[in-house]
Amino acid sequence: MTETAQRTTVDERRPELDAIRTLVVVGLVFFHAALVFDASDDYYVKNAETTDVTTVLAGFGVLWAMPALFLIAGFGSWHSMARRGAGGFVRERLQRLGVPLLFAILTFLPVPVWLRLKAADPGYHESYLRFLPKFYEVHLDLSDFPFVLRGDYFETGHLWFVVLLLTFSLLLAPIARWFRGDQGRAVAHRGVVLLPALATSAICAFIGMEEPFAGWSRWAYLLFFLCGFLLGSDERFRIAMRRDAVPAAIAGVVVFAACGPVLLTAGDDPFTTMTAHAIVARALFGFAGWCVVVAILGLLDRRNLSRTGRREPGRPYRYLAEGALPIYVLHQPIVVAVAYGVVGWHAPIIVKYLAIVVASLALTLAAYEVLVRRTRVTRYLFGMRPKRASP
Repeated sequence: MTETAQRTTVDERRPELDAIRTLVVVGLVFFHAALVFDASDDYYVKNAETTDVTTVLAGFGVLWAMPALFLIAGFGSWHSMARRGAGGFVRERLQRLGVPLLFAILTFLPVPVWLRLKAADPGYHESYLRFLPKFYEVHLDLSDFPFVLRGDYFETGHLWFVVLLLTFSLLLAPIARWFRGDQGRAVAHRGVVLLPALATSAICAFIGMEEPFAGWSRWAYLLFFLCGFLLGSDERFRIAMRRDAVPAAIAGVVVFAACGPVLLTAGDDPFTTMTAHAIVARALFGFAGWCVVVAILGLLDRRNLSRTGRREPGRPYRYLAEGALPIYVLHQPIVVAVAYGVVGWHAPIIVKYLAIVVASLALTLAAYEVLVRRTRVTRYLFGMRPKRASP
């Protein structure tokens, strides 16, 4: 096989990856709105009436959504490094991820924490500006790397994804040359592309799972990121994922179906308890997660290749794909702020949920359109590339 066939071209677009990224980011509005009503999750604002239904419904999304984002980020990192080199890649990651992270921390990231205090105590009347100094009272603590700043109120909130992705990118740069061999030969045989499921299974089983990170261990996310980098390095990985997508889907669905009852009956703390029951439950979850991600990417790529002609994606799709990062950064403070007002309504859960989703989506997109994408400065602050001049 020629080198051209082995490696994807630097400028090749993968529409299915953009589609998954967009779906997950928009879907997080629905997911975080559901946590307002979840009986087990300690979300910032809670409805008086809660339900266990949200845990069951969200389970399948939790299985694959954030792992897919890390894998896609790894894929993009390969192409970014191929264009810029290791040094340019680091500079680009610091700009695209570090700047939005710092800007959010200094501006609106404290909002959900402040609203949590107001929601928990009706007598709490401290203004946001008076609360801010308390949020920034931090000290250095390396025990929870890479989350090295700790404080009574400080947190990175939903931007844990950005913290991990930036850290993984900086760790990748000095070792990237190790991935530039002929790795694609390893996937010549059927089923080999599913072998990382054993690693994700082992990480979940013996290191544990972390509820604040959408149920996955941060080190499992590192594995997804590195696998995405490999996926970008050699076309044969992509071919293998298309080839094995159906058996991956079958294995993922079957194992996840078995995992659900085992995980739900694994005790009060199934994410970290080292009982045999909990270990087996986590192992099944980790195995199913990798299989489902492979299945989704492979099946969508099959669909992309089966199209009879190349069509440019529609304007709404391009609009959301370009804004994936700023929409992600903006959405949770808006969801929490909307929920803070809605939970006081005398209305059924479904009515409140739909109100939170619709209002949060509208406000997030409005903030992105009006406050982010229109100027060079705000685009920079939210990790977007400069707007291209019209031809």
